[in-house]
Amino acid sequence: MRALLISLIPLAACSTASTPFAGLVANPVQTAAQTERRAQLEVFVKSNHPALIDDIAAGGGPTLGRAMDLAGIPAVERPARLIQMRADISLYRAAPGALVTSLLLWSS
Repeated sequence: MRALLISLIPLAACSTASTPFAGLVANPVQTAAQTERRAQLEVFVKSNHPALIDDIAAGGGPTLGRAMDLAGIPAVERPARLIQMRADISLYRAAPGALVTSLLLWSS
């Protein structure tokens, strides 16, 4: 276990923006902003869950567009993300938190 921890030390020294470990070492300001964005998105998704599911099923709509705006998903990526959401709609129907997580995962 100690060897594993020691082997991770060089990763902490790397520029976090250029590594796959960007989320491990975060700037406190970024963390606060990300926390705020997640909170806003969670409230929006949970408050508008039925409309979001309807928009996903319909292939898009204003409520889903607003959720993508809040998440920060680039416009160029939205058609592909909508295809993914439609494939996973049963998951999002059952678990609004999964939709929040997916939207944040796809954000820029």
